[in-house]
Amino acid sequence: MITPYFVTLQDRLFCAIVKSMVKTATALLLHLLTVEVDSEAIDVRDRGAVDLATFECRDINRSSIIQRVCYDRAQSNLIVSVRGLYDQYCNLPPVIFDGLMSAPSMGQFFNRNIRGSASGGAYDCWGDRIPKY
Repeated sequence: MITPYFVTLQDRLFCAIVKSMVKTATALLLHLLTVEVDSEAIDVRDRGAVDLATFECRDINRSSIIQRVCYDRAQSNLIVSVRGLYDQYCNLPPVIFDGLMSAPSMGQFFNRNIRGSASGGAYDCWGDRIPKY
């Protein structure tokens, strides 16, 4: 089969639009890959501003109690957003964090295994346990 030498104006216009879109997408991707990422800081109850640079954070949409979880494996520190307020927990072993993330009910797991009473819970940050970020 012989391909016609001429191309319609509509074909030329379509090719020009596609080329323009590819150039724009490429430029956008290059920009996103070269932009410096600033770390995020949040306000933690009874602690003040905490820089999340060393934390791995996850937004939670399967819990009615917990909205966000940030964990620093190197320091074993957890920050949890419960109904919009951030609280911090210290010396939390990775196995407890992994249990929280895989629990059928994150709220129940959190209340039973992480959150202490009004004070003195196993993972409450106090005294020399307060991390220096």
